[in-house]
Amino acid sequence: MSARKAYEPTPSGRQPTYKRNNTPRKLKAGRTILVGFALATVSVVSAAVGAMLAVNFSTASPLQQAELSSEDQKVFSQEETVTAKNLNLPELSRPVNILVLGIKVIRSDLEKEGKPVNQKDLGYDYLVNSFEGLSDTMLLLRFDPQQEKLSVLSIPRDTRVYLEGHGVRKINHANKFGGPALTAAAASDLLGGINVDRYVRLNVQGVEKLIDALGGVTVNVPKDMKYNDFSQHLYIDLRKGRQHLDGDKAMQFLRFRYDGLGDISRVQRQQMLMRSTVEQTLKPATIVKIPKLLSVIQSHIDTNLTVKELMALSNFASKTERSNVQMLMLPGDFNDPSEGVSYWLPDEQRIHKLMTQHFNLPTNEDDYELGNAQYASLGDQPQTPVAKLRISVQDSTGEQERLQSALDTLREFGYGRVSASKNWQDPLAKTRIIAQSGDKESAEAVRAVLGVGEIVVESTGVVNSDITIQIGRDWKKQVNADSEIELGENLNNF
Repeated sequence: MSARKAYEPTPSGRQPTYKRNNTPRKLKAGRTILVGFALATVSVVSAAVGAMLAVNFSTASPLQQAELSSEDQKVFSQEETVTAKNLNLPELSRPVNILVLGIKVIRSDLEKEGKPVNQKDLGYDYLVNSFEGLSDTMLLLRFDPQQEKLSVLSIPRDTRVYLEGHGVRKINHANKFGGPALTAAAASDLLGGINVDRYVRLNVQGVEKLIDALGGVTVNVPKDMKYNDFSQHLYIDLRKGRQHLDGDKAMQFLRFRYDGLGDISRVQRQQMLMRSTVEQTLKPATIVKIPKLLSVIQSHIDTNLTVKELMALSNFASKTERSNVQMLMLPGDFNDPSEGVSYWLPDEQRIHKLMTQHFNLPTNEDDYELGNAQYASLGDQPQTPVAKLRISVQDSTGEQERLQSALDTLREFGYGRVSASKNWQDPLAKTRIIAQSGDKESAEAVRAVLGVGEIVVESTGVVNSDITIQIGRDWKKQVNADSEIELGENLNNF
C-alpha cells in the first residue's frame, strides 16, 4: 500500500583549613586499593548478573502474550538489534523503532464481541486485563545509539487512515481488528514506510502499576480536573499545580477527556507525563529496578521484545541526555465537525519532513507527489523563514511587561507571526522554548534572539504554533545598541 492510500478517500569567606592526615601512606594506599577493589567487584558482579539474564532470555520473548502468525511476524524486523561484549550489559547495535500501544478494555467491550470475561460481575463496567480493544495511546519510539537520541512520536488515536480490509477508520481501531501486526502496518504506511522493529502493548492497569513501581512521578497538572463515571467507577479529582502522582492519580491525569482540544489535549498530557518520567527515572540507578518492573507489569504487557533487548534499551535510555529526548506529534489538523465523526487529518508533507529529520526516513520520490511537482527531500530544507514562523508566547511570571518585551524583541528581529497566548500557570525560573513542530534549528535561532531559554523538542505548547515560548523569570529586556550587534552575530550562525 502506498503512503498516500492511508489518507484516502479523503511534535568572602575564609579559606578552609585542612587537618593534616597523619595516616601512614602505606595504610592509606591499602585502603584506596580495597575500596577500588570493592567497587570493581560490585561492578563485575552486576554486569555478570545482567549478562546471564540476557543470555538466558536472548532468544525468547517471555513477555509476549499474543500469538502472531508467520505473516504477522513478517511485519516486524527480524534483524538483530543488540550486542553484548564479555560481561557488559547488552547494548543496541543499531537504531530501533518500537511501536507502543496503550490499551483500555472494559467488561462490556468483551461482551459486545461475544468473548468470555474471566472475572466475576462486580456490578459495574470494570477494566479488564486484556489487549483486544482499541488503543487509547499510540507512540513510535526511536532509540538511536548512533546519534545518542531518543525520539518519541505521538499518533493521535483519532488519526484517519485506511485499514486493509476495513476501509477508512480511526487508527485506534487497528489493534481491535488485527492486533499489533495490523497496527504496525497501518503506522508504517501512515509514516511513509518507516520500519517497525518491535511492538509493546500495555493496558491501563499495567501503566498504573508501572508508575507505582517507579515510585510515582512529579508533574504539573495544568488545570483542575474533575469527572465521575459511576458506570466504570472512574473518579477523577485533581487540583492544578505541581504535585507527585502515584499510579492511580497518574491514570486520572491521562484519562481525563474534557478539554477544548479533545484527543490532542490528551496527547499533550501524555507527553508532559513522559517528560517528567524521563527526567526522574532515566538514570543509571533505574537499571537495578528492571527485575521489579518486569515482575510488576508482566501480566499487563505484551511485547515481542526479548529481555536482552529490554536491558539494552534501558541501558541506552539511562545514558541519554535530557536534551536528546525529543517528543513530537503527528502533524495534522481537525476535520470539519459537520462530518459527524471526529478525525485528526494527517498532513502528508509535514509528516514526511518530520520523519526524515527525526526518524531517518529515506526519501522515496516515487511515493510522494505534492501538487503537480514530484517530491524532493523536505528533510534537507533549511529552517522556516523568520517571517513565516508561527510563534506563540506565554507568560509564566505574572508580569505583563515581560511578555510585551519578548513580543517586541521578536518583532524587531523580523518575526512577523508572533502572538500572545494564554498564560502558562506554572511559574518558571527559566524560559522554555518549545519546538512544537520539531524544528529545533528555528528554536535555536529564537533563543539567539532572546539571549535566554532552554530548548525542548516536544508538542506540549500551543497546538497551531511552530515555536511556543514560555517566559520565565530569567527574561529581561536585553536588546540595546550593544547587544543588537552581538545578537546579529549569533543569528548569522543559523
